[in-house]
Amino acid sequence: MANKAELIADERLVGVDLCTALSAWADAWLAQLFAAATAEADPGGLALVAVGGYGRGELSPQSDLDVLLVHDPSVAADAVSQVAEGIWYPIWDAGVKLGHAVRTVDEAVSLASGDLDTATSLLDCRHVAGDTRLTTELSDAAVERWRKKRRRRLAELSRSVSARHEGAGEVAFLLEPDLKGGRGGLRDVHALRWAQAAGATLPDGDASELAADYETLLAVRVELHRRTRRPGDVLLLEEQDAIAAAFGVDADELMRRVATAARAIAWRSDAAWRAIDAEVGRSFGRTSRAQPLGDGLVLRGDTVHLAEDVDLADASLPLRAAAAAAGSAAVIDRTVLERLATCPPLPEPWPDAARAALVDLLAAGHAAIPTVEALDHHGIWTRVLPEWEAVHSKPQRNAYHRFTVDRHLLEAAANAAALVDRVDRRDLLLVGTLLHDIGKGRPGDHTEVGIEMVQEIGSRMGFPPADVDDLVQMVRHHLLLPDVATRRDLDDEGTLRLVADAVGSGRVLSLLHALTEADSLATGPAAWGDWKAGLVAQLVERAGHLIGGGEAQEVTGDGFPSAEHRALMATGQRHVLIEDDVLTVVDVDRPGLFSRVAGVLALHGAGILAASAHSAAGGAVAVFRVVRPARRELPWDRISADLDRALDGRLAVSARLAERIGTYRLPRPRRAHPVANKVVVDNDVSVAATVVEVHTEDRMGVLYRITAAIAELGLDIRSARVQTLGEEVVDAFYLLDPQGRKLTDRYALEAVEVAVLHALDTAP
Repeated sequence: MANKAELIADERLVGVDLCTALSAWADAWLAQLFAAATAEADPGGLALVAVGGYGRGELSPQSDLDVLLVHDPSVAADAVSQVAEGIWYPIWDAGVKLGHAVRTVDEAVSLASGDLDTATSLLDCRHVAGDTRLTTELSDAAVERWRKKRRRRLAELSRSVSARHEGAGEVAFLLEPDLKGGRGGLRDVHALRWAQAAGATLPDGDASELAADYETLLAVRVELHRRTRRPGDVLLLEEQDAIAAAFGVDADELMRRVATAARAIAWRSDAAWRAIDAEVGRSFGRTSRAQPLGDGLVLRGDTVHLAEDVDLADASLPLRAAAAAAGSAAVIDRTVLERLATCPPLPEPWPDAARAALVDLLAAGHAAIPTVEALDHHGIWTRVLPEWEAVHSKPQRNAYHRFTVDRHLLEAAANAAALVDRVDRRDLLLVGTLLHDIGKGRPGDHTEVGIEMVQEIGSRMGFPPADVDDLVQMVRHHLLLPDVATRRDLDDEGTLRLVADAVGSGRVLSLLHALTEADSLATGPAAWGDWKAGLVAQLVERAGHLIGGGEAQEVTGDGFPSAEHRALMATGQRHVLIEDDVLTVVDVDRPGLFSRVAGVLALHGAGILAASAHSAAGGAVAVFRVVRPARRELPWDRISADLDRALDGRLAVSARLAERIGTYRLPRPRRAHPVANKVVVDNDVSVAATVVEVHTEDRMGVLYRITAAIAELGLDIRSARVQTLGEEVVDAFYLLDPQGRKLTDRYALEAVEVAVLHALDTAP
C-alpha cells in the first residue's frame, strides 16, 4: 500500500477520494501499531477507535489523527498504558499530529455529557483495531445518550452554529472564506448530520444535494492542505490561484464554485435550524394566528405565507412578499418561494406597486439581505433583475474589498437604508446604491458599463426620465467624492469647481454623499473612518456652496493648514508635535523636508495612512496620520530625535532605509494581481499648481522614494494627499517650480513622470 506522502503526491486523487485513501492508509498503519503493541498481551478488552474527521473517513493531508484507546475496566492500568505508549510513540516519531485519549466506554460517554465537541466526535466514531465489541458499545452508548438528551443537545448545537457563523463569517461572500467554520461551510453539514442523529429530519432531497455541495468544498480544502503543506481552513487570497490551477480553472471560477456550494449549504442549513429551533422551543416566534400583510399575504409566527385568495398571476407578488418579510423580520415559507417562482415576469415598465415594493424591501436594511438571498436561491431575484446574474458570486480579489460584488451591493444598500433621512428621495438612494457597481459583471470600465446598464434598468423599472438621469449620475460619480476628498486639496478652487460642475445639483450631491458612506462601509474596514468622513463632508459642504451660487473664497481657507499651523510657521522655528498618532512637523521650507519626514517614519515601521503638506512665506508644515506596527507602540521619542537629525542633514535616510528593507520586510497586503506603477500629471484641475497623482503598491518607504524623486528636481510640494487603499497607495502632490509657479514646460512635466516611475521601478 502507498504511504501517506505517495498518496498526497498522487494528483489523480482529489477531494473525498484522497480523504478515503488517507483514512485507509491510517487504518492500516494504526492496525499494525496496535497489533505490535498487543503482541505480548491479550488484545481482548482493548479497541482503537477513530473519532472526528478521521472517524468519518475524511482524513485530509494535514489533519490530525484523532483516536481513542478504549478499554474494559477489568484491563490492568499498566497493561493499558503499555499498549497506549506502543501506539502513540511511533506516531509521534513519524511526525504525525495526534489527538489521543485513553478511556473506558463509561468515561468517554460521561465526558461527552458535559462537552459538545466530545459528544459530536463520538457520533462519528469508527472501529480501527482490536475488540469490535467495545467500539460498538461506545457508538451505541454515545448515540443513545445523544438522543436521550436531544432537546438540550439540539439547543446547544444550534447555539454553537450561530456562534461559529458570527466568528467565521460567510463562505459564499468573503474574500478569504473559512471553508470549514464559516456559514455554508463543511461544519454546517456536520452539524446537520449530528442533528439528524438526535432525531431531526431534513426535507426530502436536501441530504443528496448537500452531499454534492459538501464534496465541492471538501475538495478545495483538501487541495489547500496539499498545496500549502500546512493545516488550515481559510482560503487565503494569495493561495487561490494555485488551488484553482489544480482544478484546471482560474481563481474567479474557483471562488464562484465555492460560493455556489456554500450558498446552497447555508440555505438548507438555515431552513433546517429554523425548524429545529421552533421544535425545541428556543425560538418562540409570534402567535400562530394569521396576520394579514396585504393583498394575498399573511404572517404566521415568523413566516410569510400566501393567503387562500392570492393571485399568482400578479407579477409584483414576489417583490411584495419579500418586502413584507423583510419589513417584519420574517422569512418566506419555502413552499411559498416555490410558488412565487411561478409568477409571471414583471411587465416593462414595471407597475408602480412593484417599484414601491422593491424600495420597501431595500428600506428594511440588513433584514433585506437574507430575503434577497432566498429569492435568489429560487431564481426569482434574477428574474426581477436579470443583470444580477453577471455579478452573482463574482469575487473582488483584493484585500481592500471584503465581499463578492453581489453581496457588496446588498450590504451597501442595507447601509443606505440607515441614511434615507439625509436625502429627499429614498427610492433613488436605495436603488442607485443597489446598482452602483452593477457594471462589474461585464467587460470594460465598470462605471461606463454601469451607466449604460442603469439607463436601461431605471427605465424598465418605470422611473421617469429625470429620475433615471439622477440614477445615472449616481453611478457615473459614485467614486467622485471619496477620490477627490482624499486625493485633492479641498482649499483649491479648481477642485471644488470640478466637483460642483460634475454633480450639477444639490439633490445629486446629497445622494452621492449618502452613497459614498454606504459604499465605503460595505467595502471594508479600511475604506471608511472619521478622517475620511470628515473630508467627504467638507467637500460636500464646499461643493454645495458653489452649486448654490456661492463663491469658493467664502468656504475655503479654514481647513489645512489651520490657523495654529500658520502661527507655528510664522515663528521660523522647528516644531514637532505628536497627538493621537498624528505627527505634525513645522520647519523652515527646504527641499526634501516632506521626504525626510516620510523616510524617518518608514525607518521606525510607521505606516502612513494619510499626509498633508503646505509651504508658504518660507515656512512649511507636514501632517502625517500614521498606523502603528502590529503588537507594539511607536517609539515617538526616537522618531523625534531622528527627525531632528534628518532635517539637519545628520541622518543618511536613504542608506538607513535600504539597510532596514534588506534585513526586515513588513508583510505586504494580499492582492490577486500586482499593482502597476502609474504616474498621472494633471495641469487642468488646479489653477495654482500642477497635480501629480501616483498609483503604486504599498511597501516600506514608498512615500519617501516618491517625494525624494520630486525633491531632486528642485520642486516644491505645496500640498499633498496620501491614501492607502489596502495593498495600493494613491498619492497626489500639488507641485510648484522653484519660482512658485505651475509647471508648464513640457520637459519639466515629463521629468516628473520619469523620475517618479524610476524611483518606483527600482525600489526593492
